[in-house]
Amino acid sequence: MSIASSAVLVELNISVWPANKLDKSATEAVIADNSAGKNSAQVRKNLLAGSSLRKDISDYAAGTRLYNNKITLPWSDKGARLLPTSLMMDYRPNMNNRQQYFNKLLLNFYSNYDTLVGTSKIYMGSLFNENDYPPLEEVQKKFGFRLVFSPLAEKGDFRIDVGNQDIEELSENYEQAYQERVAEAMRKPWGDLHDLLKGMSGKLADVDGEEKKRYHESFVSNAQAMCGLLTNLNITKDPKLEEARRALELTMLGVDIEEVKDSPIVRVELKTKIDDILKKFDW
Repeated sequence: MSIASSAVLVELNISVWPANKLDKSATEAVIADNSAGKNSAQVRKNLLAGSSLRKDISDYAAGTRLYNNKITLPWSDKGARLLPTSLMMDYRPNMNNRQQYFNKLLLNFYSNYDTLVGTSKIYMGSLFNENDYPPLEEVQKKFGFRLVFSPLAEKGDFRIDVGNQDIEELSENYEQAYQERVAEAMRKPWGDLHDLLKGMSGKLADVDGEEKKRYHESFVSNAQAMCGLLTNLNITKDPKLEEARRALELTMLGVDIEEVKDSPIVRVELKTKIDDILKKFDW
């Protein structure tokens, strides 16, 4: 099925300076002091000990990658992913805001870089080595936030000087790879739905002697959010995936978390419906 009009390729690259370094001398000392064998340990220094500013940037970058992976589908080994066009209106402003906040964190980090180095000197003691710290101009090159959109080509454009038979073979190879990538991309929404249903089913199972489980509002809201997301991620309009999504949507209709908490009967009924969905489809 053609998906070129229902999705675009998006490539997100975020780089963050790790700010750690292997200390060979300290490593050798630790190994010797413990009568250990070669390569049995490593001492890797946190060059910015005593501050969380760099880690805050790293954590924010990780959260952005997680968001990107949640609402896109896998496509190529190089990192490009499929973004359903139905999510573009939400995705672009969200990522623009994330990039702006990322840059704000960077400016704060850069303006405090010399202070952070001084703080680390206090925390690291004899492990501190001023040669471990690049000048600010080099540090700035170690951070980056790059987001590129590109159209999804259905057929290869092979403008090379080869015979028609070779062109046809190349096109067939591309088409086969294209279909394989589509199939791989669609495994993600199926897998996400399966994991959610399995988790819910396990959560709803009451076991004698087991400590009473805690149920939070997210038990319901996560399922509802999954139903909304699957509507957009089903870029091939797979009728089976839509059927499974709709079954979950109907199952969660009117579910009250307080009733789930208090009533074993409600939990059994809900678990039965969820298990029926799990049994119905070939995951």
